[in-house]
Amino acid sequence: MHAITIPEPGGPEALVWAEVPDPQPGEGEVLVEVAASAVNRADIMQRQGYYDPPPGASAYPGLECSGRVAALGPGVSGWSVGDEVCALLAGGGYAEKVAVPSGQLLPVPQGLGLKEAAALPEVVCTVWSNVFMAAHLRPGETLLVHGGSSGIGTMAIQLAKAVGAKVAVTAGTREKLERCAELGADILINYREQDFVAEVKDATGGNGADVVLDNMGAKYLDRNVRALAVNGRLAIIGMQGGRKGELDIGTLLAKRAAVSATSLRARPLEEKAAIVAAVREHVWPLFTGGRIRPVVDRELPMSRAGDGHRVVEESGHIGKVLLVTAS
Repeated sequence: MHAITIPEPGGPEALVWAEVPDPQPGEGEVLVEVAASAVNRADIMQRQGYYDPPPGASAYPGLECSGRVAALGPGVSGWSVGDEVCALLAGGGYAEKVAVPSGQLLPVPQGLGLKEAAALPEVVCTVWSNVFMAAHLRPGETLLVHGGSSGIGTMAIQLAKAVGAKVAVTAGTREKLERCAELGADILINYREQDFVAEVKDATGGNGADVVLDNMGAKYLDRNVRALAVNGRLAIIGMQGGRKGELDIGTLLAKRAAVSATSLRARPLEEKAAIVAAVREHVWPLFTGGRIRPVVDRELPMSRAGDGHRVVEESGHIGKVLLVTAS
C-alpha cells in the first residue's frame, strides 16, 4: 500500500507519499481500507517533530479516517467485511489501509457520504468528551468556543445548540463568524478587534460563560478564567498559544470554577472505546434528518497531504480539510 511518511521532520514538503508494508490486524483489531482521512493540528505537530505517536501506534500521521472493513482480526465481533465505517485513530490515517481497535470504529451515520464521514471521529469525540462528559454542559448554559470556524468549533456549535445551550464563538474574520452564525452561534466575537471577556460578559448579563472550550492554552488562560461564570468550567484541548501561563487562583476560588486539560490520542484503549460508545449513543442519532453535519472545507488527494497542511497552518479553511485516497 501507500502511506504518507515523514523521513525527516520539517515543513509540509516533509510529507512523502511512499510505498510501505500493509498493516495486519491484531487481536481485537479491524483492517480498514481507507477512503479518506482529515488534517488535524496534531498531524502538523507530528510532521514538525513535536508530537510522536504513542507507543505501539502507527508511525504515519492521521488521527481519523473513513473507509470499508477489509478484514477482521482475532476476537472481533459486531463488524463484517464490507461495512462502511469511520474510526478514531492514534495514527495511520494518512494511508490506504489502517488497523484499528474495534472499539474505536463507528458506522457511517445515516445520510452522510463515506468520504465525508472522515471529518467526524476526532472532532466529535473531542467535543463530546470535553464539553459534555467532563464539563457537563447543560441546556440553558452558555458555551464559549475559541476557533469557532475550525473543525472542532463547527461541531461544538452544533452539538451545544442541539442540547439547548447558548453559544459564543471567537474567530478572526467576518466570513468565519458568519459561517458560525449559520451553524447556530448566538454571540460572534472577532478576536482581532474585540475583547472576548467583555463581549461574553455583556451578552450574558454579566454572568459569563458556563463552559469554555479552549485551543489556545497559555495565551488565553487568564482571560478564560475571567470569562467564566460562577461554577464555570474551562476545558483546555490545545496549546496553540503556548504551554506555560499564570493562573489567578483567587479568581478561580471566588468563582468556584474548574480547569481541566485533556488529550485524546494517548488515552488507554478502554477510555477511547468508552468515548466512542458514548458518541454513538448520544451523537449519532443527531445526524438523522440532518440536525448536525460535518463542515468540510475541501478535499485533496492524500498524496498531496502537504497542501492540506499548508491550508490548515495558514488558517485558510472553515471546518475540515479532507485527504482522499485514489481507491
